[in-house]
Amino acid sequence: MQITRTYSAAVNGIDAKLVEIEVSQYASPSSSQDSSISIVGLPDAAVKESKERLLSAFCSSGYTPPRSFAVINLAPADLKKEGASFDLGIALALLGANGIVKSRHLLFAGAIGELSLDGKVRPVRGALPVADCLSKMPDIRALLVPRENAAEAVLAASGKLKVYAVETLAQAVDFINTGNLTPVPEPDFSFNDASVDADFADVKGQYSVKKALEIAAAGGHNIMMIGSPGTGKSMLAKRLAGILPPMTREEVLETSRIHSVLGMLAGNQQILRSRPFRSPHHTTSDIGLIGGGHDPRPGEISLAHHGVLFLDEFPEFKRSVLEVLRQPLENGEITVSRAAGNCTFPARFMLCAAMNPCPCGRGSVELGCKCSANEIRKYQKRISGPMLDRIDLIIDVKPLSPKELTAAPTGESSRTVRERVIAARKIQLARFSGRKASCNADMNSRDLRDFCPLSPAGEQIIQNAIQKFQLSPRAYDRILKVSRTISDLKREENISTQTLSEAIALRKSNFLDPDAE
Repeated sequence: MQITRTYSAAVNGIDAKLVEIEVSQYASPSSSQDSSISIVGLPDAAVKESKERLLSAFCSSGYTPPRSFAVINLAPADLKKEGASFDLGIALALLGANGIVKSRHLLFAGAIGELSLDGKVRPVRGALPVADCLSKMPDIRALLVPRENAAEAVLAASGKLKVYAVETLAQAVDFINTGNLTPVPEPDFSFNDASVDADFADVKGQYSVKKALEIAAAGGHNIMMIGSPGTGKSMLAKRLAGILPPMTREEVLETSRIHSVLGMLAGNQQILRSRPFRSPHHTTSDIGLIGGGHDPRPGEISLAHHGVLFLDEFPEFKRSVLEVLRQPLENGEITVSRAAGNCTFPARFMLCAAMNPCPCGRGSVELGCKCSANEIRKYQKRISGPMLDRIDLIIDVKPLSPKELTAAPTGESSRTVRERVIAARKIQLARFSGRKASCNADMNSRDLRDFCPLSPAGEQIIQNAIQKFQLSPRAYDRILKVSRTISDLKREENISTQTLSEAIALRKSNFLDPDAE
């Protein structure tokens, strides 16, 4: 009995594990039955249904369906196999067992793709982690993928594996037999200018808020904006991603992997070229925001990895959801525990939150606010003190004056601001060479001691601030990190008293009730 083998991979979380596709054919034990295909190896319903798709695709492509019994084993048998991505690999292995495909060539190839009834190869989820997994196998030299998944697959292959885009089963068979197909070239990693459609230059006034967003971008800091509806909080937040530095190749790979397993890389967007900006609604469920489910999938915080997570109407999110954010804000990842096991998803994002100063949103008697002090305190207490401690900058966004509102925008463009942000980030990369931190927001206690020393006058200023505002140790660390970022933007080697005072001022809001913390 001859066994034909080829390879694919099963997506598990945001990673993939090697799957060996084995096909064994034997004569029918009963003359009353011409043929039968059995798939084993813990397949789900979509994998089991591939038998019907394969038979139709064989006929449509001009290949004779199997005339004997065939057992298809997806090894390892204890790894759950989900989805239709195994169709192409199973089809090639079956055709290899029938002598239509050179079975010895299949030993050096991997394949993913869903087959349609007419033999076309459809795109699938998770091509990027699958390609990354197979690229680590020394014997696998080629990977066949649907054309729509080609860019993400070649991104992960990193030159270790040649990726070939196929549109039909017949094209895949011809390549295995003849090698007559050109590998997909590596895509261009140029950064898309996110500020083209959302530019800081379009924002009227709000110069202090734009300066705070620049500081947040330069150091990777979390920021919260407090202001009445219509003051431009959402407009400003949408422009934050446009002033962040371009993503590195590693960041592109990490971020695209998450979007790939969720099937969000298709059509014209085969890889992420700009930093993600995610803005989930405040009614989003716990699982939708942090990830999870029966078979855990990444949530919004992971989709915002290396980008911006914008939470508008911050107090309207369920408190339990906001409290779960505390782990990823500290560690840059979220661990989802289920009975079947644990999954850890990356979630290193910049949090940009926005909220009204009070339940009615007006914020002052002059604007018609009739909220009582107790109502305001109750509204603001929806955000816990530990959650506020993890926000580096808390900024008031005040309504524009009639003159500012009717005047033409006169601010700097996002491109100009981003140049300063990039310059500050380069200083930080040089500073943290050989350390875990990549920006000022990532500094640990040792980094703070080494890179944020204060003069005696500065120590007195921070001590007074701690006593006056009842700052926690975590809030104290955040102020030092913001001070370091402001110094980097000013190209100052040491943190001056003026810079330290500016960082303290950026931490306190006139709208926020001190008792709410």
